[in-house]
Amino acid sequence: MLGLNSKDQKLFLVVIVVTLLAPFILNPFPENSELAQFNAGYPDLMQRFAIFGIFAIGFNILFGLTGYLSFGHAAFLGVGSYAGVWMLKLLSMNVVPAIIMSVIFAGLFSLLVGFVSLRRSGIYFSILTLAFAQMSFALAYSVLTPITNGETGLQLALDDPRILGVSQIDGSIPPTNFFGLEMRDGFELALGPWVFTLNFGYYLCAVFVLGAFYLSMRIFNSPFGMMLRAIKTNQTRLPYTGMNPKPYTLAAFVISGMYAGLAGGLMVAMDPLAGAERMQWTASGEVVLMTILGGAGTLLGPLLGAGVIKYFENIFSKINDTILYEWFSFMPDGLQDVFVFLIHPFIGKGWHLTLGIMFMLVVIFLPGGVVEGGQRFMRLFKRGDKGSKSSGDAARSASPAE
Repeated sequence: MLGLNSKDQKLFLVVIVVTLLAPFILNPFPENSELAQFNAGYPDLMQRFAIFGIFAIGFNILFGLTGYLSFGHAAFLGVGSYAGVWMLKLLSMNVVPAIIMSVIFAGLFSLLVGFVSLRRSGIYFSILTLAFAQMSFALAYSVLTPITNGETGLQLALDDPRILGVSQIDGSIPPTNFFGLEMRDGFELALGPWVFTLNFGYYLCAVFVLGAFYLSMRIFNSPFGMMLRAIKTNQTRLPYTGMNPKPYTLAAFVISGMYAGLAGGLMVAMDPLAGAERMQWTASGEVVLMTILGGAGTLLGPLLGAGVIKYFENIFSKINDTILYEWFSFMPDGLQDVFVFLIHPFIGKGWHLTLGIMFMLVVIFLPGGVVEGGQRFMRLFKRGDKGSKSSGDAARSASPAE
């Protein structure tokens, strides 16, 4: 099916089911529950899960397969965002042209950056990509102000021409849409104490996530993917086989950049605003964390890593002392204060500390990321199941025949 082997078919079906049911899966606690603040099934956050999942999947094609660590991928995210906003300003509020141009412009820019940066490898390549990203940030912030609107950011205006669509509706800017279906459209579904928000914008992002994941699976299992793995294994010896690795690494770099452009275009489709901060090195570092935390070189790892980091950023960071006191209200006052004091540095604004500790533990004990942890757990489960079966067989063989 779809050119995938049986194992990948099962994985893809699981990803499809989880993606489509995300509004329900991410709201496990009733709205009137004390744990309701841990729910992550609201549209803005689910869209971020999907968009940054695409960003991480694309980065994994470069880093996970070739071993080339780029610290400048945020530049392609930013270029895609700016291209998308300009399409919304000049052409139409339909998000399709904006997304297409975001991918094209990011691909062209990544071709330029890759052509220069891939002349070096290792740490020199990483520094070159970082330099390009910081130069792009500086240009967007100051020199290219007529195009990027500088520190204010590029956004829609009432006097935008929009040659294929209206500029105003009742004196306001029209919302982004997909052939008439507005991105912010949706409805709430109440099932007993649970309330689920179904948003069209999220499901549009979900379709792109599934497409990006499927393309990643095909790349991983293709001869092209095998060549990228060979580059990662030993690039020095590869030319002796008669193969030139440069076109392959450049192709992987451009594909990865186009994924980042797609993520930037989807950001604009959901929230038509582009700022220079999307090009900063911190944004590039974030996608590196996502990929390593989830499992570099694995299919599912980037999606898991993006989900974990965005969950910490948007949900875990909202926990404060008031919530902690509610949780420990059953304790005596003195003991309650001690627990709140000990946990306080790791929540709220200190969520980065918790994320850093978790990342450190993963790198030390699970170099393969969250995916490796899941694989180890499954192996233990299977081993225990096999042990119980073998002991059962031994008991049956030892019992006298009737």
